[in-house]
Amino acid sequence: MYYELHGSGGTPLLLLHGGLFNIDLQFGPLLPGLSEGRRVIATDFQGHGYTNDIDRPLGTADLTSDVVGLLQTLDVPQVDVFGFSVGGAVALKLAVEHPELIRKAVISSVSFRPEGDRPENSAVGEMKVEMIAGTPMESDYLAKSPHPDLDHLQTLLTKLGDYDRGADGWSDDAIRAIAAPTLLTVGDCDAVTLEHAVRFLQLRGGDVNGDFVGVPTSQLAVFPGTTHFNGLARTTLVLDTITTFLDG
Repeated sequence: MYYELHGSGGTPLLLLHGGLFNIDLQFGPLLPGLSEGRRVIATDFQGHGYTNDIDRPLGTADLTSDVVGLLQTLDVPQVDVFGFSVGGAVALKLAVEHPELIRKAVISSVSFRPEGDRPENSAVGEMKVEMIAGTPMESDYLAKSPHPDLDHLQTLLTKLGDYDRGADGWSDDAIRAIAAPTLLTVGDCDAVTLEHAVRFLQLRGGDVNGDFVGVPTSQLAVFPGTTHFNGLARTTLVLDTITTFLDG
């Protein structure tokens, strides 16, 4: 399992990328700012970047287990976590099931139940290598994978298409019970509906008149002109949003 360490100081920040991305593709432009004054731990998930694939499906439970094992190996007792898409699903599971590990959680572009996903998302289950030919996802895979060929890339696409298939997600009570302050981010034309993102916020104690009752510790950021695949592309805006929450 490939990982990188950047910066020093403060509560370490764990970065968890989305499906078909890796550390560089997802967080590369953000890393200098995120690691200024804090330790950053970034990892490539199973079958992504420099981490080899193994003979098991891709799913949140196994990826979460990998991350917990990494933190144990590094002897890190607690982190802030910033996860996007698949990484957001792992960050959410960490916050729900491993509260002792998480101080603050940034959960980006992921639903807590399938009802929050747009119906077009089903196309992910039919992705072929030809559909991403010439993209940074293809070129980075071929440059970094221990098995840099299109057959293994198709295997990864197939596994991502089956990711957590049939899973029910989290109950309202489970979301309410998360102990860590939570920043939710979503693009205004993302794979997750805005209605679902607002419901997520409400379950976390948000959507209130902060002038009268105070600003909740859990917050929501909607990035304008932002899709799922370019969800973190507005570096200055994203960096200010994330660091303000983590340092607040």
